[in-house]
Amino acid sequence: MTKRIDLATLFLPFLGIGVTLVIWAMLSTSVAPDLPSPMKTWEESKQYILNPFFKDGEMNQGIGRFAFLSLVRVAKGFLLAIVIGTPVGFLLGLSGFFHRTFDPVIQILRPISPLAWLPLGLIIFRQSEPAAIFTIAICAMWPTVINTAVGVRSISPEYLNVGRVLKLSWLKTLRRIIIPASLPYLFTGYRLSLGLAWLVIVASEMLTGAPGVGGFLWQEYNSLVYSHILLAIITIGLIGFALDRLMSLIERRFKTA
Repeated sequence: MTKRIDLATLFLPFLGIGVTLVIWAMLSTSVAPDLPSPMKTWEESKQYILNPFFKDGEMNQGIGRFAFLSLVRVAKGFLLAIVIGTPVGFLLGLSGFFHRTFDPVIQILRPISPLAWLPLGLIIFRQSEPAAIFTIAICAMWPTVINTAVGVRSISPEYLNVGRVLKLSWLKTLRRIIIPASLPYLFTGYRLSLGLAWLVIVASEMLTGAPGVGGFLWQEYNSLVYSHILLAIITIGLIGFALDRLMSLIERRFKTA
C-alpha cells in the first residue's frame, strides 16, 4: 500500500505538468496563434536558461541573475515586514487598548494595492530601489500582523494562568508560553507574507523597470517577445513554489525543535 502511494505521489505531478503542456500546445496552434508553443518557447529562451548568469547589459541578463536580483529585494522587504509585523501582531493580540486603537487603521491600510503604495514610496524615497522595498514591506506585513494577533488571542487562558502561578515575568511568559503557543499562526502569517512579497516585487519591477524578473517580463512585453514573457511567468511560478516549500521546511524544523 505504501509503495502505491509513493508511486502516485511521484507520478501525479508529472501527469499534471504533461496535461498542462498539452493544453498549452493546443492553445498555441488553434485558439491563440500568437502564443508560442512549449517547444518554441524553449528554443527562443534556452540561452537564458542554459546560461542563467550571463550579463550583457542591465536588461540583458540570464534568468538566474534576474531571479537573484528580485530575490534580494524580496528578502529585504520580507525581513522588514516581519520585523515590524510580528511585534505589532503581538501587541494587537495582547492589548485590548492597542487593538481597539489601531485595528481600524490596519483594516483600512491592508487592502490597498501595491500599485498605490509604489508611487508613494517613490515620492518619499525618490529612488526605485528603496521604494520597491518599502512597497514589499508594507504590503507583505499584514498577513503576519493578523495571523500573529489571532494566534495570541487563541491561546487558552489556562496557559496564562500557569505562568501567573509560576510567577513568571512578562518576558518569560512571552518566551515560554505565548510565542510557542502562537507559533503555528505565526508561520502561517510568514508563509502568506513571503508569497505576497514575491507577488509585489514583480509588480514593482514592472512599474519601475528595475532589472529583475518583473522588469524582464515588462521589457519583453514591450518588445513583443512572447516566449520570454512565458519564460518569466514560469520562473515567477517556480520561485514562488520554492519559497513556499522553503518556509514550510523551516516551520517543520521549528515545530520539531
